[in-house]
Amino acid sequence: MDLTTWSEENVEFMFEEIKKKLRMATGGSIKASNVKEEVYEDLKDLYDMVASKDRFSISEIDAITTELGKIRKA
Repeated sequence: MDLTTWSEENVEFMFEEIKKKLRMATGGSIKASNVKEEVYEDLKDLYDMVASKDRFSISEIDAITTELGKIRKA
């Protein structure tokens, strides 16, 4: 999968992978259609960071979910 370009499929994939990695029980408010092309690079950076780590502290999870919220609202 080529994640270098925006598509709803890529956005959905990254959200699902982030939710799995963080063991997020809910993510219903996160929808691919909510993410604009202008913030795709921010989502990709966040995805890359999450994918590169095995463990997360509570403060890291909080920061990641805050960033996801900003991306969704942008």
